[in-house]
Amino acid sequence: MPTPDFARIRRNLLAWYDRNKRDLPWRRTRDPYAIWIAETMLQQTQAATVVTHYDRFLQNVPSITALARAPLRQVVVLWSGLGYYRRAENLKKAARQIVCDHGGKIPANYDKLRSLAGIGDYTAGALLSIAFHKPYPAVDGNVRRVLGRLLDLKSEQQLRAAAKRLVPASRPGYFNQGLMELGATLCAPTQPRCPCYPLATFCASRGGKQLRTKPTPQKKSNFKDVVWPQAIIRSNGKILLRIRSTEGLLAKLWELPGGEKPTRRSLHTMIRQHMNELRATIPPMHPIGEIRHSITDRRIRSPLFLFDFPNVLSTGVPSSRWRWIRPSAFRRYPVTTMTLKAMKFLAAYEENSL
Repeated sequence: MPTPDFARIRRNLLAWYDRNKRDLPWRRTRDPYAIWIAETMLQQTQAATVVTHYDRFLQNVPSITALARAPLRQVVVLWSGLGYYRRAENLKKAARQIVCDHGGKIPANYDKLRSLAGIGDYTAGALLSIAFHKPYPAVDGNVRRVLGRLLDLKSEQQLRAAAKRLVPASRPGYFNQGLMELGATLCAPTQPRCPCYPLATFCASRGGKQLRTKPTPQKKSNFKDVVWPQAIIRSNGKILLRIRSTEGLLAKLWELPGGEKPTRRSLHTMIRQHMNELRATIPPMHPIGEIRHSITDRRIRSPLFLFDFPNVLSTGVPSSRWRWIRPSAFRRYPVTTMTLKAMKFLAAYEENSL
């Protein structure tokens, strides 16, 4: 394979990005804090989902000092719906580190950034290039796929070396965002839109169907398929939620009763077990469908069961871990994404049942 013309690749990509970039709110600022929030939200989350949370988060927590002072519960509530809640906790921890150790300003140094909670190699590179205009690569899944196909790279080491060499001294943030944009819009995991590809002239994968769609270098992930039933317990327009323990997966979040089902246990037995604490006669359960979700290394199939109690006052709650909450008040609680998905499914189910 001939040596790639890196200078022309940079020019072509930047010209394409200037013409075709999506108008996203975090691209209208150079505030390092706002860029940090966006890049953290965008980890393992689609841009369309982040758009609905980004402005609200910054309106409520507009600065590093405000984030450092904000109660963790408020931060997690603002994060609700984005998933991977450890990111919200790390934002809070890192903000306190920045206030205590860096005078309230995000450091423009790679090693100092990497020492902050939740900031890995990608986020450090994104901040340095986008917020501080330094020529650091920012390799996420989209960039990994684009460069793997473009340069026919066989290993993670080769990919990172190429990314470091490619990022220009001039407009490094725009270049990195251009690679990400290319992977998000044209160089898709399957069925890439090669005829529209601005780097087609240089792409080692053009003309070879198998090569174009092959996996690119990345760390292997082992996913576990699980069944996670949820009980929607409703009475007088309120939904019964419980708070998870302070440790483990989804710690300290409010959720619908339910959980990961052991292989040999039936759905009926499992869901009833999660309702054993209630001091009331359990009404018949109605299966209404299921949702799909992913949490860290779990691919979840979640059957939903609706229980309508005749009177909220007759059921009570067994402890402070449980609470009757109106759906309109969910935004005041750090609620799991699975719970929000389940409630959205219920609303659609009832609308279609009319």
